[in-house]
Amino acid sequence: MEDKMTTFDDITNTLWKAAGTFRGVIDAANYKDFILSMLFIKYLDDTYKEYIRNLEVRYGDNLVRIERAKKNLPFTLNDNERFDYLYENRYNSKIGEMINTALQGIQDNNTELKGVFRSINFNSESMLGNPQQKNTRLRTLLEDFKPLCLEPSKIEIKPNKDPADIIGDAYEYMIGEFASEAGKKAGSFFTPSMISELMARIVKPRINDTIYDPTCGSASLLIRTARQAENLDSVAIYGQEMNGSSWSMARMNLFIHDIHVDTGNIAWGDTLSNPQHLDSDGNLKQFDVIVANMPFSQDKWAEGFNPGGQQEGENADDRKFKMTANLDKYHRFDWGVPPVSKGDWAFLLHMIYSLRNNGRIATVVPHGVLFRGASEGMIRKTVVEKNLLDAVIGLPANLFYGTSIPACIMVLKKNRNINDVLFIDASGKDENGNFRYKKDKNKNILEMKNVEDIIKAYEERKDIEHFAHVATFDEIKENDFNLNIPRYVDTFEEEELIDIDEVQGNIESLKKGISEVEAKMAEYLKELGL
Repeated sequence: MEDKMTTFDDITNTLWKAAGTFRGVIDAANYKDFILSMLFIKYLDDTYKEYIRNLEVRYGDNLVRIERAKKNLPFTLNDNERFDYLYENRYNSKIGEMINTALQGIQDNNTELKGVFRSINFNSESMLGNPQQKNTRLRTLLEDFKPLCLEPSKIEIKPNKDPADIIGDAYEYMIGEFASEAGKKAGSFFTPSMISELMARIVKPRINDTIYDPTCGSASLLIRTARQAENLDSVAIYGQEMNGSSWSMARMNLFIHDIHVDTGNIAWGDTLSNPQHLDSDGNLKQFDVIVANMPFSQDKWAEGFNPGGQQEGENADDRKFKMTANLDKYHRFDWGVPPVSKGDWAFLLHMIYSLRNNGRIATVVPHGVLFRGASEGMIRKTVVEKNLLDAVIGLPANLFYGTSIPACIMVLKKNRNINDVLFIDASGKDENGNFRYKKDKNKNILEMKNVEDIIKAYEERKDIEHFAHVATFDEIKENDFNLNIPRYVDTFEEEELIDIDEVQGNIESLKKGISEVEAKMAEYLKELGL
């Protein structure tokens, strides 16, 4: 048993088993926090176990040198912060408190993990039930994870993978599965892997690039983008997330992928009203690469700009907050203020103002961004006139968790040396009549071959019938800066000509057949005396 290697399937099977402990009792959007946090605790304990064993092999019985060397390990754990300690105390009536104490200790003793568990409470009766129910579930959860070994040397290695990749990929796989179960709540924490792959390959991070996601969720998109760099250690990662649970998940996800960032690199807060990534002068920090899967058409996005004093109307009942450009000290809305009921262009303007010269953006947006009028139309016109828009890629419907509506990817760049815009429609069929995506149960999926087709079209930048079109600035201007993809990519397919004579012949043949059947039926009825 000791020699058995842990596989990717072993990890995911354990996670599914743990999910069964909560399924039907707690919503998947919530119980994922308990399960993934417990996986993280098990990962820390097993990894730490191997670190200590290696030190003992190296220094033998020299306890002084071992203790001194412990201080240089990537992280440290006290005895009461370890999974095995919690497992041994699983029948303790205060096991919830004990787990919380362990989490607090891990945060306090490891700078990189500061605050990572702040959104999870293993002693919550409102979430886990009365003391008896809570203790039973926590005991079962610890028992679910006990057989799993996550020591690095016991992870089955695959080509081009290391132990951190195996565990990290299992972690990310389960985030996606929980997202599927969580339904509408899932969009806040997961971007489907092939969408992340497509966006990462479009922005192509280079050595020494800074990579930023202003709505980073579980950081899956950040991780996939960073992996596109030649050397993962050569890029710097930044993100911000407003949802506390997703922020914690992002921190754990990066750590478990062996991507170590400073505590402040993944910030918690409202990106629009309270951006956390600023330069030494207090201005928005600028980045080489920005990727995002923003909340679609976020309502009340500007509420954070209203501390209570900016209201109009004489009567209290008539007071209504109005967002104006001067309320944003970073001047992100000088080109226009997006409607307060739809925050898409607010996030886009934040990204544009956070982009360095020669930087590039790939972000998922709803199609309304391409054609809605009023202030959004004015902003869109300015973005095109300033030659920031590089491409618009239409995606199939029903790709994302929480929404079935089709979305698209907008690609923006600064200091472009061309002034056209590439439009791609990946929601239809190819030249052989096959869909450019896979229909799978209740979701559509982009496969790698579909991603390759889009990347090839993006890089070659030429017209492809029913798939891609390079639109000139004048062409877009003639369309009044409406970027709706069907205006530029003709996806109409001519229907096959119908042979009227052949159809008429088939109809006559069918009529004859029906008459013969009716005659035979009449004979049978006559024989039966009916």
